[in-house]
Amino acid sequence: MLAALPLSTEAEQAALRVMARCDTLAELSETSGQLTRVYLSAQHIQANRVVGEWMAAAGMTTWQDSVGNICGRYEGLDPDAPALLLGSHLDSVRNAGRYDGPLGVLTAIEVITHLNEHGIRLPMAVEIVGFADEEGTRFGITLLGSRGLTGTWPQDWLQRKDAQGITVAEAMLGLGLNPIDILNAQRDVNDFCAYLELHIEQGPCLQAAELPLGVVTAINGARRLNCGFVGHAGHAGTVPMGHRQDALAAAAEWIVAIETLTTARGNNLVATVGQLETLPGAVNVIPGEVKLSLDVRGPEDGALAELLGTLLDKAQQIATRRGLTFAAEQFYGIQATACDSQLQQKLAQSVEALQGEAMLLPSGAGHDAIAIAERWPVGMLFVRCKDGISHHPDESVTAEDVAYATQAYIDTVLSFRHDA
Repeated sequence: MLAALPLSTEAEQAALRVMARCDTLAELSETSGQLTRVYLSAQHIQANRVVGEWMAAAGMTTWQDSVGNICGRYEGLDPDAPALLLGSHLDSVRNAGRYDGPLGVLTAIEVITHLNEHGIRLPMAVEIVGFADEEGTRFGITLLGSRGLTGTWPQDWLQRKDAQGITVAEAMLGLGLNPIDILNAQRDVNDFCAYLELHIEQGPCLQAAELPLGVVTAINGARRLNCGFVGHAGHAGTVPMGHRQDALAAAAEWIVAIETLTTARGNNLVATVGQLETLPGAVNVIPGEVKLSLDVRGPEDGALAELLGTLLDKAQQIATRRGLTFAAEQFYGIQATACDSQLQQKLAQSVEALQGEAMLLPSGAGHDAIAIAERWPVGMLFVRCKDGISHHPDESVTAEDVAYATQAYIDTVLSFRHDA
């Protein structure tokens, strides 16, 4: 049931401003006709400059920190109180949509615009950060910007190279940033009381529920594995069906089992086989070996570990029954990130007042909140996106949904007046 409370004209105007600014930022791209804005590019610095101007116009003092984040601060009544941090990222994947990341930064600016125009000062300051690199598109390292704030940059990150062989350190020097100063971006744990991030959902759940907004419960943990079945290659015409050790048939059986077992588990668990290679790969040869990937994700680490164990056991059972061998090696893992329960409650109250109910859902994609949660409580607000499409030029949101999001964001931040 939408619009338990009507939207204000102010929220509608703010949404139109956000949409227009997303269009403006989309023009800052290294590729003509599509949006690509990567870390430590000329377009990254241009975007920081433009967003910094919008922050200043909203009533904030601004600065670019030593890893390239653009930051702004709107003072509160107590300058020594831990500030409330709002933010998201300004970088993109290649050939991206225009709302993934920037929408969260620009709606946060509208929150400050509201506070400033109405002469409201919270007990604490409010800061906004436009993170420099969440996607990891250029150097293959994610959360560079947010890990600048937490001070958790591994030293070897400075030597990571892009496709042209340019290191992070060289790219920083080329834009006037000093690699020696990266730890200057680190903020003290007492600097902030909480972090809020608004983001497009990047999935279809809100659209299916016919709701513009949702409250994130957790950011999924993930495990990625390289897996393989090894059987015996043979002539496609001479080996009878009952005598085969077909690695592809075993892999196919397992893939269907992955779908069935994961669906039966529920609990927002997902599993994907995204890569498959058959060897020797000839039309007239029974596959003797198959290499495939497995990606499993879920909002609770315990349930995720149980699912992964079940799937690997199933693969082994299939291999044994078919006279094959199976092996798996994990090459990536990240723990689930729970959103703070009190921040969930604050967001849910704001959302419910606007749309009659607050849908709770996990995030299947990663966000800067993963890094920030290592130091401070985090909360996330999702905005419906058309057909769940993201990381693509067809990424789309409506001005009406952005108005709901902006109003919910404002209301949530105003609730901090009572937390001093």
